[in-house]
Amino acid sequence: QVQLVESGGGLVQAGGSLRLSCTASGRFFSPNTMGWYRQAPGKQRELVAVVTSGGITNYADSVKDRFTISRDNAKNTVFLQMNSLKPEDTAVYYCYLRAPSNYWGQGTQVTVSS
Repeated sequence: QVQLVESGGGLVQAGGSLRLSCTASGRFFSPNTMGWYRQAPGKQRELVAVVTSGGITNYADSVKDRFTISRDNAKNTVFLQMNSLKPEDTAVYYCYLRAPSNYWGQGTQVTVSS
């Protein structure tokens, strides 16, 4: 059984930074893709950033100049460094794994105050 556990969410002022972490456990295929989606109140869940085990990344246009995704393959862990945070970044952030089936974490709240 695959489990994704996120950490690092919280409350931060606009312009601040947060670093999210997610560790996958259980049995799943490699190579794979890990990353982050988010869902704000009243909005659809959207891709934030993903990275393959080979290091290929994909970012939402709204975060490309501010967020950086990385991973530690040996630890099955993915990170999201979020800088210059804006109130519109406020959302529940969900860790994601495709291996090749899709798996989701429970979500971690990120709140950016103005």
